[in-house]
Amino acid sequence: MPYLGGEETVRELRRALSNPNVQSDPLRYRNTILKVIRTMSQGVDVSGLFSEMVKACATVDVVQKKLVYVFLCSYATLNPELSLLVINTLRKDCQDPNPMVRSLALRNMTNLRLPSLVEYVEQPLTAGLRDRAACVRRVAVLGWAKLHNLHPSSEIDAAVVNELYSLLRDPDPVVMVNCLRALEEILKEEGGIAINKPITHHLLNRLKECDIWGQSEVLRVLQRYRPQSEDELFDILSLLDSFLVSPHPPVMAATLSLFLSISSNLPVISLAALERVSGPLLAACGSGSREMRFAAVCHIQLLLRSVPGLLGPHYKRFFCGYAEPAYIKERKMQVLVELVNDENVAMILDELKGYCTDVNTDTAQAAISAIGRIGRSYSDRCLQILTGLLGLKQDHITSAVVQTMRDLVWVCPQCSDTVCLALDGCEETLQDIQGRQALLWLLGVYGERISTAPYTLEVLIDRVRSEASLGIKMELLTATMRLFLCRPAETQDMLGRLLHYCIEEETDMCVRDQALLYYRLLHCGIEKTREVLQGRRSDPSLGVLIGRPAKPVSQWARCFNTLEPLSQGAVEAESDRSDSAMRCSDSSTNVLASSIAVDCAWIEECVRCPAVLHCSPQSLQAAMQLVNIQTLAFTPQQMLPWRVYLYTHTQLRVSEDGQEEEEGIKVILNQQPKDDDALRQFLTILITVLNTLGDTGQAQVY
Repeated sequence: MPYLGGEETVRELRRALSNPNVQSDPLRYRNTILKVIRTMSQGVDVSGLFSEMVKACATVDVVQKKLVYVFLCSYATLNPELSLLVINTLRKDCQDPNPMVRSLALRNMTNLRLPSLVEYVEQPLTAGLRDRAACVRRVAVLGWAKLHNLHPSSEIDAAVVNELYSLLRDPDPVVMVNCLRALEEILKEEGGIAINKPITHHLLNRLKECDIWGQSEVLRVLQRYRPQSEDELFDILSLLDSFLVSPHPPVMAATLSLFLSISSNLPVISLAALERVSGPLLAACGSGSREMRFAAVCHIQLLLRSVPGLLGPHYKRFFCGYAEPAYIKERKMQVLVELVNDENVAMILDELKGYCTDVNTDTAQAAISAIGRIGRSYSDRCLQILTGLLGLKQDHITSAVVQTMRDLVWVCPQCSDTVCLALDGCEETLQDIQGRQALLWLLGVYGERISTAPYTLEVLIDRVRSEASLGIKMELLTATMRLFLCRPAETQDMLGRLLHYCIEEETDMCVRDQALLYYRLLHCGIEKTREVLQGRRSDPSLGVLIGRPAKPVSQWARCFNTLEPLSQGAVEAESDRSDSAMRCSDSSTNVLASSIAVDCAWIEECVRCPAVLHCSPQSLQAAMQLVNIQTLAFTPQQMLPWRVYLYTHTQLRVSEDGQEEEEGIKVILNQQPKDDDALRQFLTILITVLNTLGDTGQAQVY
């Protein structure tokens, strides 16, 4: 539909453009064309003026040419036949004495984006590569990339590619960088531009002539080059040393990425480079651009993986500003947790305590979670803060505190007494589903220490018919069963009512099946029920937060100066939430394997060792524990899991001599991150265990 009376506006503009009096007055004619562009920018369809605008491009007025070319490039695809009328004017302008006119004509020739015009564009572009004006060569180089993008399946003449390679030595640095970009686009299927030693040293020597984005592009391309000797490596590092502390974050990040790439076999050099860029990264954290601050904080998190105490003295730089968005505050709090030590813990906890009452609920909950993570090493101080927050009686704060306490007692069981005392009365404030699930888990696991636990559960059981959350119902079942094992007299009646409702009246199959499982388990006896339900209350394999070992730089070097660090924090936070939910349902499955996308290895082998098939599972488990292979293992948080599955085949297989024999044990290994040597070593140890256990010495992989 016409926009704001567009048809009448277009008719008036057509009359003005066709008026001889207007055409004879250059200023009036230009103003009329300007009205056309202004009308186009307002959303009016002015494509009907295409033929009049084609006539207007035949002028010596550069401003008028620019306006007309904007119009033509916008509507060329709607008028492909009329666009042919522009080609002659554009080709004529490519020979104009004014280099600005020549570059303008070349740029708009390629911006028309019409396949039918390619044959008319190639000759001016080829001539433009040899033009004496640098501005024309810049446009011509990028024009070939646009031409290739228009016809990706067609091959560009080898002579043009050679010409582009020769222009890498052009005296104009912008032409040189444009050649890099064009060759990367044209030779994409071949792996991009071929970087050899002469090209590398030429680019490095001219790096100072380029602007910020040109330097970043050159440094990115040079990551594909590998020095041929150690002397050459140190020569390159010496040339790049000044760019490592560049005040421009893009240049600094690209330089560090190149440092880490070419010095991957020299960890001392890599760590020294990380220490040098700490200053520029801290400066970027104070940038006026929110996007720049966020990217800087995300990349600092990468550095802290390998040098945990790198920015310890500068922890105050990561205190959150009042006007900062929530996503920056959350990342800064994650960095503060990494920088905690004995000297600054009081200051950091006091700062985080202030964020817990932030008007933004996400920021407040992230601050409470950060205090809980610090509590793994400074439990007394953190529990004092968390207990005080429960007194505020606010739903989102109480929910986050209860979830944090649940996670804290899982890591630090010595905190359970304080947590049990703090839970009294908080069920009246909780409305959030995750918070109520955490409270139910605590009531079930530590119910014998909480005097009001049976009465709290009884209130929830009386309201179970109106409960909408299936997760709450399933957690309520588990908590009531666990409490029954330690306080049967107070819980027996309410457990019977809950099981009756869930089995006879509940419509959801998951809740009903879980209730049936518990009902049948009770028929097996209290001891069997206690053996199944009263499992571990904590995970001692989770180490303390402070003083954890540094990770090799090679684990994250490939993703530095990319978009990957910007999303890693969100993935890890989602993994932590999933891990907490799995602990609530007593699942031993580690969710990090499904929530973190990394390179993984999947190997499936069949080990033929018939004697092992008749061994008891207890014997097999004991044998593997001797070599530190746990048949049921929990992976620490923020660690990537190994998963190994062993199962037997009962069917028979026919051997080469025609006799039937049992097939053996099938081993499936799922490893993250991928390490083929470690996988093979593990398989060798496993075969040794099976040989020893079977006492046959003939276990084989086939």
